[in-house]
Amino acid sequence: MPLLPLAILSSLVALVCAAFLIVHAFRRSVGTGVMVLLIPCYAFFYAFSQFEHRHKGLIVAGFVSCTVLSAVFLGLGSHALTALTARVPPPGF
Repeated sequence: MPLLPLAILSSLVALVCAAFLIVHAFRRSVGTGVMVLLIPCYAFFYAFSQFEHRHKGLIVAGFVSCTVLSAVFLGLGSHALTALTARVPPPGF
């Protein structure tokens, strides 16, 4: 169960990094901003190809890694909760 707070923390870091991407995309054009906001695959493409910032490496690395980490932590945390709530009868019944 301690994985769920880690999932929330990594999701917040990914959200902050995504906010940098979205603001930059909307400053470029409204169409690009809407595409980054609504199409997840385009957000990754935009982050690597068109995003220009002096801390680009940190922002893109934080966005990608924290997105993956939050998905992993959520998956493992939900699996642990499912295992705790499932009542498996002892063998032999």
